[in-house]
Amino acid sequence: MNCQDTKEKLLDWLNDAGSAADRVALDSHLAQCPDCQQELAATRQIWQRMGAVPTPEPRPQMRTQFYAMLESFEQEEAAKPQRPLEQLRAWFKQRWSMGLATQLAYSLLLLGIGVGAGYWLQGSQNEGIAYQERIDTLSVQVQEMRQMMMLSLLENPSATERLRAVSYTKDIPEADSRVIDALLMTLNNDPNVNVRLVTLEALADLANDARVREGLVQSITQQESPLMQVALADVMVKLQEKRSLKPLRQMLRQNGINDLVKSKLEQTIKELS
Repeated sequence: MNCQDTKEKLLDWLNDAGSAADRVALDSHLAQCPDCQQELAATRQIWQRMGAVPTPEPRPQMRTQFYAMLESFEQEEAAKPQRPLEQLRAWFKQRWSMGLATQLAYSLLLLGIGVGAGYWLQGSQNEGIAYQERIDTLSVQVQEMRQMMMLSLLENPSATERLRAVSYTKDIPEADSRVIDALLMTLNNDPNVNVRLVTLEALADLANDARVREGLVQSITQQESPLMQVALADVMVKLQEKRSLKPLRQMLRQNGINDLVKSKLEQTIKELS
């Protein structure tokens, strides 16, 4: 073993580390090399001084500062946009109430009963009719579950969730009075104009119902947003709803009406007259 190898292994020698063969070789070299003996003495002295250095005690404020930094980090992490999977998990957790879980479980139970009954009832025509009746019953239950979910989401404080609720009307073949009343309430009272615009579009698709048409006409004078006023005017022209002439003229006489809205109302009145 030469001097270079010995100097590299001095710390191992001082800490009783390394293999037995290395220690024997080191001892043999140190016994006959004055330079390495001096290097060993200097290294031992430095090592002993380092061992005598006192370990610093933490300051009393360190724990408080640590928890303050931790709280700041958690707030920054919470403010970061969530990944789609995390957003879906959060939405599902927020929406998954006991009522919705019961409805879904009930629907799945009916589906299982319907499918099982179908296999059992395929033997004759009468049994086929009974199977179809069960399928129809299941469809009604699923539609009711969708309506309940939509009504629940319409009360959510998030505008995004209310928009989602309105979109569910496309999956409801026949909206009952509860759904229509909820949509009309949203049309007239929702604080978000985008939600009201989407609700107006959904109601226009349901305009074959007389209650919907009447509600749209009554909503004209309740809208203060120029966007909603123009959109309602377009819907009245599309539906050719002449009952809207009176509230349209009433809106036209309001003080401070937007010039673009005024022009649109005049055009609408002309087309419906």
